[in-house]
Amino acid sequence: GKDSLWLKSSLAVPELTPVQTEFLSVLTSYRDLLFTERTLDNGEELRAAYCLHALNHVLKSRSRVLHHNSRLRRGATSELRDQGLTRPRVLMLLPFRESALRTVKLLAQLLPAKEVAHMARFLKEFGCEEEKHRFLERPEDYEQTFTGNTDDAFRLGLNVSGKTLRLYKDFYASDILVASPLGLRTVVGAEGEKDRDYDFLSSIEMVIVDQAEVLLMQNWEHVVHLLEHVNRLAVEPHGADFSRVRLWWLHGWAKHFRQTVVLSAVAQAPVSALLSRHAQNYAGLVTSANPIAPGSIAEVTVALTQVFQRFDAASATDVPEARFRFFVEKVLPPLLREGSRGCMVYVRSYFDFVRLRNHLRSLDTSFCQICEYTPDAKVARARGVFFTGRRRLLLYTERFHFYRRYRIKGVQRVVFYELPTLPQFYPELCRMVAAGGTDCTALFCRQDALPLAAIVGNTRAARLLHAARDVHVFVSAGQ
Repeated sequence: GKDSLWLKSSLAVPELTPVQTEFLSVLTSYRDLLFTERTLDNGEELRAAYCLHALNHVLKSRSRVLHHNSRLRRGATSELRDQGLTRPRVLMLLPFRESALRTVKLLAQLLPAKEVAHMARFLKEFGCEEEKHRFLERPEDYEQTFTGNTDDAFRLGLNVSGKTLRLYKDFYASDILVASPLGLRTVVGAEGEKDRDYDFLSSIEMVIVDQAEVLLMQNWEHVVHLLEHVNRLAVEPHGADFSRVRLWWLHGWAKHFRQTVVLSAVAQAPVSALLSRHAQNYAGLVTSANPIAPGSIAEVTVALTQVFQRFDAASATDVPEARFRFFVEKVLPPLLREGSRGCMVYVRSYFDFVRLRNHLRSLDTSFCQICEYTPDAKVARARGVFFTGRRRLLLYTERFHFYRRYRIKGVQRVVFYELPTLPQFYPELCRMVAAGGTDCTALFCRQDALPLAAIVGNTRAARLLHAARDVHVFVSAGQ
């Protein structure tokens, strides 16, 4: 019907690429979507596609409201329900100001906006000064992720009317909200706080979460918290014309008519859990699911024995305790007994890091630590004592690696306490093992199916998860 057509007269629709065509075929069906194949190459194509879809949705909705206004002026007597309790229809959650800059520029191009109000202020606040020269060579995904303004606390209201795009509008006068989870969390607040406000999320019809793998590294709890507050009934009326408010909002069914779109570079359990809990679209959910082969293990370019050790956990809630017990009882004693030096223990969760650190302190063993909260001077000291062998073991967190991507010298052996969130971290850390290094050990359980498949590929992951034996060895020949 007319509702499914592009408003081509209002939008500067570009020539679509095959990726965009396929992506938009799902978006325009208004089903929820979990797309876990965002890459360095297709990221901007996907951004253009969801911007086009979001803008098209806002313009169609506005066109319907204006048409109904004219009918009412002409004396229409039938019910014309075309609105929510509050104005914002689209929420975009993005990790950095640079992501917001690219998104807003795209929206302005697509409109095409003859006028963009407050664009100069926007470019000043969301752009960045000349790129600092980086002295360390880092992987391409790091360079792309941390380009431009990487501030992660922002929120912006966009008002679309005619061919004018107005930035910095009050949320209740905005059509599209572009924000980081942290930037919006400070407004939404928590239970019991004064001055909290989340009514502006009550009538959201579309949520787009981009670069979910980066948001996982920032603070995924903020994303979950915000989704819990989307489509709650508004506390105040905010001037709503209740004769025009759709009945499903008044009945509290708005979440079943909302489209939730999540884009990520990897499939991860917290992302899937978010959708299963908070994406309740009556139209259903589409998930991208292409087989992974051979996995990031193929990028290990050093001669190295890689041991994958399976432990058992009864359920997802038992995993942290089972992992800790297995590490403390089976993995750690041989490491300490052998008296070898240069062992890096890679820890994904900060809570696990604190628990392991406290345990190592109780044993009075020789170790050093680097986490995302370690001051630069202490990082340098830890790297020094680890390299020279004055400390035999290094506790090293995933978030530190994500944000800094240092090459740690003196590594003879890597132990993955938990498989990395991003599969490229596995070969990166394996490549840190110096010539003559011993091995790499990775702990996993059946609940780690997604990160395991990303590293060893789907076929081998299935074999490792269901085999009778718990230990599997891979040997890379190096180059």
